[in-house]
Amino acid sequence: MARQFLETERLILRDWTEKDFTPFAAMNASPVVMEFFPSVLTADETRSMMDRLQKEIDERGYGLWVAELKDTGAFTGFIGLHEATFVSDFTPCVEIGWRLLPAYWGRGLATEGARACLDFGFSSGLKEIYSFTSIHNTRSERVMKRIGMVKIGEFDHPRVAEGNWLRRHVLYNLKVADY
Repeated sequence: MARQFLETERLILRDWTEKDFTPFAAMNASPVVMEFFPSVLTADETRSMMDRLQKEIDERGYGLWVAELKDTGAFTGFIGLHEATFVSDFTPCVEIGWRLLPAYWGRGLATEGARACLDFGFSSGLKEIYSFTSIHNTRSERVMKRIGMVKIGEFDHPRVAEGNWLRRHVLYNLKVADY
């Protein structure tokens, strides 16, 4: 049975299970969802990602958890904390992130889940949490602002090819002292 890590008014953030694969694969194959990522993901890439996400939860006690609706159990996407390890002047760091199915956009679920993740992270001893996204992804940037994060700059993401319109990213941060 999946372990539950966090609960909000409307969400449960929990372990990944086999039942999550089909909606997760559909989400990652959606050009709408993946608009601000270099490409959609194949089923094999999604399986690999799902396994990595669960491994991080098992090893660290946190990660990008499945976000399901409390009242229906519906898979909405993921929300959580993740160790970013690509080479940059601010990494390695813990980032907060989310990816939801379009049917759940505009309902405040990413904000609600992200606030719970900030509470969890800071109460677990993290001193600061980062978030970043393509400069074009204004929806995610609005969530960063809503949860109290502060823009500290921009950077070229080293895992996005030079010349790709998605390479430039905004960088947000929140320190425990400011939370």
